Amino acid sequence: MLDRTHNAAPLPPEIARRRTFAIISHPDAGKTTLTEKFLLYGGAIQMAGQVRAKGEARRTRSDFMQMEKDRGISVSASAMSFDFGNYRFNLVDTPGHSDFSEDTYRTLTAVDAAVMVIDGAKGVESQTQKLFEVCRLRDLPILTFCNKMDREARDTFEIIDEIQENLAIDVTPASWPIGQGRDFLGCYDMLNDRLELMDRADRNKVAESIRLEGLDDPKMAEHVPAALLEQLRDEVEMARELLPKFDQQALLDGTLTPIWFGSAINSFGVKELMTGIGDFGPEPQPQKAQPRQISPDEDKVTGFVFKVQANMDPKHRDRVAFVRMASGHFKRGMKLTHVRSKKPMAISNPVLFLASDRELAEEAWAGDIMGIPNHGQLRIGDTLTEGESLRVSGIPSFAPELLQNCRAGDPMKAKHLDKALSQFAEEGAAKVFKPMMGAGFIVGVVGALQFEVLASRIELEYGLPVRFESSQFTSARWVSGADAAVDKFVQANKQHIAHDSDGDLVYLTRLQWDIDRVERDYPEVKLTATKEMMV
Repeated sequence: MLDRTHNAAPLPPEIARRRTFAIISHPDAGKTTLTEKFLLYGGAIQMAGQVRAKGEARRTRSDFMQMEKDRGISVSASAMSFDFGNYRFNLVDTPGHSDFSEDTYRTLTAVDAAVMVIDGAKGVESQTQKLFEVCRLRDLPILTFCNKMDREARDTFEIIDEIQENLAIDVTPASWPIGQGRDFLGCYDMLNDRLELMDRADRNKVAESIRLEGLDDPKMAEHVPAALLEQLRDEVEMARELLPKFDQQALLDGTLTPIWFGSAINSFGVKELMTGIGDFGPEPQPQKAQPRQISPDEDKVTGFVFKVQANMDPKHRDRVAFVRMASGHFKRGMKLTHVRSKKPMAISNPVLFLASDRELAEEAWAGDIMGIPNHGQLRIGDTLTEGESLRVSGIPSFAPELLQNCRAGDPMKAKHLDKALSQFAEEGAAKVFKPMMGAGFIVGVVGALQFEVLASRIELEYGLPVRFESSQFTSARWVSGADAAVDKFVQANKQHIAHDSDGDLVYLTRLQWDIDRVERDYPEVKLTATKEMMV
């Protein structure tokens, strides 16, 4: 387990001011709106509300793929960097749709904390729970934002109870809502004893913050109606008795989450949440690697690829590798060793992302997310170093849950299909298997929507109509074991055997019975549902 306590020796100031985090939520909890308000406060965009605006303005800044624009869902995790106060925020947006959860899992290997967004009316939903469990596996600190308090929401204690019970984590209120729905006035900031009022007139404006001497301050009555004030005093008193106090170490350990209440669409509560991320969130953390852990304050530069995105700019068939800087101070033009190929790479055009805009990065520090345009040399899981042979570990690849045969609409273009599919496999957008027997490819994904996205992207980016057809196989397992045992197994099961895009052996299954039979008849052969992308 990584040590998430404050580093024994203070980090260099430039590294210490970085906060690298992902936003996780169930679809429709308001993650995209919250992301946009973060960018607004960070000065990265001038006008919020583009999520709901008409026509071309309705393009959220972090959703750049055509299909995301058409459907209004985020299907690829994009990264954004901006300054807020004394901090440098590296925000990694994640797909909310469960069909793209693998991309999200990998993204969570590249961040030091997560912001969990929940809908005040719906509480903890299934996808939130799944994503939370991944954060828990990695002991990621979590800060919670309960959104949409300006609509009819559930009782505050009920929401907190549900998080504590469903997610088995302590919850401490950082703010407390005053009223809800139409009566929602704002929040009482419990960490700073301040009254925060919402400005309903202007969604992009934050109303004033009123400093108070506690809840009994006579000034409270000037701003909050008597009935709501009495309710607020009772609830805050009860919360202070029943719920744990804020403890930064418990947050860093991943055992306690502070919760802020607000309304992202009204720009309310967002600034307090951002201040919380800056003041209490973790600095860049050590990174698990083989043969040793990488510490952010090391002088030598290391970074690892957690995502590859092809054709971000359709005019130039570019591929950008998203690299999390794990240590050191990178400067443009540096030569880094590509550990998998053992070859040096001159990094001459690295980019930093401001939503869909990007700018040339002259430098980057541990904690930053940098984009490296390349022509396919960089794959998910690759490590770049200043020479030492280190391999970042813990980036998972999951067995697909749905398999379909993929055929080119025009058989003469089968070669192009091979190229397109191998690119999507390297990007991590799908698993591509080449069966030992028969022609064609079998494509595996986690959720059905991915087939639509793939078909649309292959046509759009390669001018190649394809069709997906049902396959006799329902899942895939990676094969490992002693060479002799594996050879014997492969010879006897050729019709089930395929190779993935890395050339690794895969056993395609129809039923659970197939897996049970292998375990019974070939005890020396191991079938696994995940493969570590450590190369």
